[in-house]
Amino acid sequence: MVTTGGTPGRTDGAGGGARLRGAADVATPGHLPDRLAISLWDFSWYVRTGPGEPFEDLDAAFARAVELGYNAVRICAMPFLLFRSGLDTSALHLGPIGGGYAGRVRWYDVREPTVVDGRAHLLRFFEAARRHGVVVVASSWEYQQSPSFAADRAWYDALEAVPPEERTVVLGEAMADLVDLLAEHGLAETLAFVEIHNEVQAGHLTAGLPGREDPVVELRDRLEAGIDAFAARHPEVLCGPNYAAVPVTAMRGVPRNAGVLGVHPYVYGVLDDLVTELVLRGDPADFRQDLAEPLLRPDAPRFEDWAPPADEEWKRHASIVGHAEIYLHDWCDAEAVDRWLYERYGAHRIAMAQRLGEWVGVAADTAARLGVPLVFGEGWVGYTPKDCRFEEGPVGSQICRDAVQLSVDVGAWGTVVCSNAAPHHAMWEDETLQRECNELFMTGGAAHAEG
Repeated sequence: MVTTGGTPGRTDGAGGGARLRGAADVATPGHLPDRLAISLWDFSWYVRTGPGEPFEDLDAAFARAVELGYNAVRICAMPFLLFRSGLDTSALHLGPIGGGYAGRVRWYDVREPTVVDGRAHLLRFFEAARRHGVVVVASSWEYQQSPSFAADRAWYDALEAVPPEERTVVLGEAMADLVDLLAEHGLAETLAFVEIHNEVQAGHLTAGLPGREDPVVELRDRLEAGIDAFAARHPEVLCGPNYAAVPVTAMRGVPRNAGVLGVHPYVYGVLDDLVTELVLRGDPADFRQDLAEPLLRPDAPRFEDWAPPADEEWKRHASIVGHAEIYLHDWCDAEAVDRWLYERYGAHRIAMAQRLGEWVGVAADTAARLGVPLVFGEGWVGYTPKDCRFEEGPVGSQICRDAVQLSVDVGAWGTVVCSNAAPHHAMWEDETLQRECNELFMTGGAAHAEG
């Protein structure tokens, strides 16, 4: 039995995880579930607490999650802000990015301003999770999106002030501080595991890297240092990296001291066509307004005439998603985009299925090589506009079913129905799909039926 989570010499197999079909022979902490059916609550659990927002009532959100078959949620626990920024977080002012910018963008469509006491709200969250029998995956989105929802730039500036080569260590220490706080309040066992950061290669953690190799490879030393910093204080808690996509050509860069491996198999395929043809990512000067026109609402401004408020330009840097992509998502005719995707999906169907299978397999092989649990914390198609229903529709929902079955087949410890299956997305209303996929995963699905 290979031990995980930095508990040297433990070979008794006392982990909670009964060995999963196809999984590496690993142990997980005994107080945790054998499988984690995860709903992705990201930073929304604190930025969307205003009147009428989906997390205004935490108990109601948790009760609904349990009703739909979830036993875990994954969040940005804002560890840097709360424990290492030096800022007063007793009255944290949060809200929309401003000026209507990104108001129709999935994850960014915050409607109401709110004020929270950061630490008190974190404790309320974990207390509510415990009441409802849900465990929490604690991560950080702070070097990606989180500070862009703050009313002022102090959080963003504090993050930027940390030298790039020190950021993962500071995050590791902040996560250890988080565990200390939870333990002080008798909440430590509600924590499933921690991630140094969300999608480490897709944010400001890559600042200052040489750029000669894949950032996954170049980040390894920094990540190992961050994991070591955390494990020195809390070896009993699993800690590992989390990657955007599945970096199949750079898995050699996964930290050797990882206690858990988190990856996000977004297969894109047909969605890649939309991104590349319209040049939604890259130099905004290359954006194809002519090709975008049939997908836009009649009242859409020209791209060159549209921008966020000038005094909040810093939020564009803090929020990662490119200006052109936000423009399309903000101003698209969602049905037109869905039609565009459906019309082209046939040419990508086989390749998307193959990519999903290959990526899941590579991730499972890497976790097995390291002897650690595997978690799919996000997936499966990609970043679609908020009001589009491609991933919630007949094609996307079948991809969700296929992905969850693959998660069972490789013995993943945790998986999602879909990144969009959360209180702040429309898929939350699809009770049938969520219950079906969660039951499939929690019972072992077809693999379970085969014995």
